[in-house]
Amino acid sequence: MKEKKNPNKFTREREERELAIIVIKRVQDSTQEFDQEVEEVIRMGRYSEGGRRPMKVRMRSQVSLEEIMVRKGKMADDVEHKDIWIKRDMNLEKREKEKMQKSEAKEKKTRKGQR
Repeated sequence: MKEKKNPNKFTREREERELAIIVIKRVQDSTQEFDQEVEEVIRMGRYSEGGRRPMKVRMRSQVSLEEIMVRKGKMADDVEHKDIWIKRDMNLEKREKEKMQKSEAKEKKTRKGQR
């Protein structure tokens, strides 16, 4: 997600938290209030003006996290936030396993298409 030109760390962190809440509101149902469940918002990597860095959003409850993960497909219809992806935070082992599963599925799909 592209960052705004704001060298003031405090202001930048507040804006990032507000952006995370806006994205969560797009995903939640009208009866839910997952935006109240945001515990912490962290940008990964070093700040560079105009650069892109992923954001890590920590939620207070696992239930709200699971609901957001189920509804993250609603972001595909949102033109304003089309360049935002919601993914689960994984350690290196889980990332490697997911990468292998994706490549196996892709391989099966290409073999099936060749028949």
